[in-house]
Amino acid sequence: MNLQQIDKTRYRKRSNLIMMAIVAVLSFSSLFYGAILIHFFGQSALAGAESTGNFQWNLLGVIAGVISSALLMNYFKHHEFLTEAYYVWCLKQLHNQIYRKLIKIKAAAKQDDVNALQILNFYYHSLKQVYLLDDNILTLPKLDADIQQLTEKMQSLGLICDAQSLDSELLKAF
Repeated sequence: MNLQQIDKTRYRKRSNLIMMAIVAVLSFSSLFYGAILIHFFGQSALAGAESTGNFQWNLLGVIAGVISSALLMNYFKHHEFLTEAYYVWCLKQLHNQIYRKLIKIKAAAKQDDVNALQILNFYYHSLKQVYLLDDNILTLPKLDADIQQLTEKMQSLGLICDAQSLDSELLKAF
């Protein structure tokens, strides 16, 4: 994966619109599917009763709405409007993969493993990018210190500190 320059205001604006659209589609499709299911399979209201016993049809409508929303997002994920959000989503997935192996990667980096150092370098720089895009600046000073420490270590070993790309195949070794 390669790091890309993302316009923060455009990313935030589009991400907010995407989230609102997903919520709207999920809400309306859940209501639609639930109403259709109740119409064809549900029980009609009983006089003096509070519940009609149609909970399962409403629940099935919500599940169908979730599936519809997921399929719709999967279909449009490469659309130009979703470029930034999809990039950050993929980056966060990669962060999750790295995080699950972070203890082993850090241990290998202490032993001057070049691949581990490259993974950590990309991980720290991409985390910083996501933190800045999401206005998550609480842990930024610690992250900057980690980047500085890693950069010094890589330079002392004569390695190039290029954090612009990462081959996900490197993670398989850990």
